[in-house]
Formats: sequence, C-alpha cells, structure tokens
Amino acid sequence: MSDGTHTGEQVTLARLPSGVELTTTVHTYRGDEPGPTLYVQAAQHGREINGTEVLRRFHERLSLESLSGTVIAVPVANPLTFDRVSYTTPEQLDSVNPNMNRIWPGDCDGSLHQRMAARLWEYVTGADAIVDLHTGSPNMLPHVVYREGDERSRSLAEAFGTDLLLSEQADEDAPDEWHRRGFAGKLRVAAADEGIPSITPELAYNKQILETVVKEGVEGLIDVCRYIDVLPGDVPDRDQHIARNHLGQVTAGESGLFRPNPSIEVGEFVPEGTAIGTVYHPTRYEPLDEASADRDGIIYALTQEATVTAGDQLASVALIRDE
Repeated sequence: MSDGTHTGEQVTLARLPSGVELTTTVHTYRGDEPGPTLYVQAAQHGREINGTEVLRRFHERLSLESLSGTVIAVPVANPLTFDRVSYTTPEQLDSVNPNMNRIWPGDCDGSLHQRMAARLWEYVTGADAIVDLHTGSPNMLPHVVYREGDERSRSLAEAFGTDLLLSEQADEDAPDEWHRRGFAGKLRVAAADEGIPSITPELAYNKQILETVVKEGVEGLIDVCRYIDVLPGDVPDRDQHIARNHLGQVTAGESGLFRPNPSIEVGEFVPEGTAIGTVYHPTRYEPLDEASADRDGIIYALTQEATVTAGDQLASVALIRDE
C-alpha cells in the first residue's frame, strides 16, 4: 500500500507575442482512498502573496498518507502580475481584460487573461469545492467572502474559520456597483454558477508575508479539507460574525492628507455616524472632509495611506446579517 502521491506539473497558460510560453506549476496531491477534489489557487493578483505562502506551508503540512481524494493547488495563478507585483496585467498584454478575476470561466480563443483562466478552468470544473486565496489592504481584518443564499458555500466559509464571514449579493440581487465592476466574472462567482461551493478568503495585506494571517490561512485550508472529508478530523466550533459585504465604501469627499481616527480599530462594531478620519489640506492645514460610517456595522478595512484623492476608499464597513 502506498501513501498517496504528489506531482508538480508545469502547465502552459498562454503564449506571449515573442512565442515564450507563460507557464505555472499545478500541484496535485492524491490519496490512496477515493474522495472529493478541492481546487485552491493564489496570486491571481500578483501583489497578493500571502496566499502563495499559505500554499507553500500547506504543502509542507499536508499528510499524504491521511489524504482521501485529491487536492489541486496553484500557488501562482497569474505569473504576469506576480512578476510585476501588481493587481493587473500591462495594457500591452491585455488591454481588454487587465484584471484576471473578472473574466472567469475564460475563453480559450479570447484575450490573454481569458486564455489563462480557461486553462485553469479545466481543473476547476472537476472540483467539488473551490478556495480562491486573496489578500487585501494593509489594515484589513482577515475574512471570507461567499455568495449570499448559497448555503454550501457558506458552510465552506464557516469551515475556513475566520472570525468574520461576508455574504455578497450577486446577479439580480446585487447593487449596481457589483455589476459595474464586473464581479460576475470572479472565479468564486463563476464556480458557484456551476454549482461548485466556492469561497474567497481575504488574508489581509499584500506585498509582505504576514505571519499571523499565513498561519490562519494554512489552518483554514486544513479545516476545509477536514470539512469536505479530504482529511480526517473535525472542524472546531467557532464564534463567527456573519455580515453582508458592503460595496458602498466610506470614501474621501475631498483630496488631501488623511488621518484615520486613532481610536478606531478594524474588527470592531461602529455605529452609523462614527468618525472614521479627517482629510486635511496639506499646506493650509484646515480640515476639508470628515469621513464617517454611513451605517452600523463591522469595520473590516481602514486605509493607512495618507495621501488620498477625492473618491478614494478610506474604509469598509460590513452590515451584520439578520439571521
């Protein structure tokens, strides 16, 4: 009796104008016993590297002899943005679809990102559950996003185990901003449309490895594997907040220097009207805009970038869901 297998396959996602093949590594872990398939990927957006580090440590942690079924892991889903430490691909390479996470399930005859997504989609459609690892802004509470009303995805999110879970309205229930920003083309949304439970953990922070959230991400993946019976063991009971994703963010009303309210911390409940921070004129010193929460909720992101332009996002507030 063997102890399961691991392979790392170089897969061509697309071809560049020079003829150079754009490749990534797809890791496949197979247990001796039959079971479900989990597909997990990271770094669609190349600056969001904590997910890539999660998969490296998950690889070290995963016990093949305990595995039933299959885990497919793609640590760098988008090599182009990874190399540029960027969110989008240069206009010269994909001027039509610069954001890979807006065009799923892709198109094998489409633009560069569409072709890349279509190649990875071949693995997605054979999975029983999807985890798409992302990260957020420098001061963000780790959380998991799932589609509101999708109870199988909600259960997957609960298993991943962050303190905050965000349900996101989709399709005809979604606000105009959801449609305007092309969220129907997110991997999580496209997979859910195919009936595959899908979640997006946001592991808080980009460009730097943050030890606490990487550890949380590895434990989250292990618990997802336990939940879908890929690994043995029980998922612990947790006290989690379930809130509705709030796309109408707190934004800067004026351009200038932003000073966050020092008494505000991410993860805390804020009543409507709570002062989020002040935008000042940098040379004349007077306050130009007093930003405040437009509703009761949990503040899960707060910018630490001081130079802001009118309309920039300053904070994110999630509405607590009525159960």
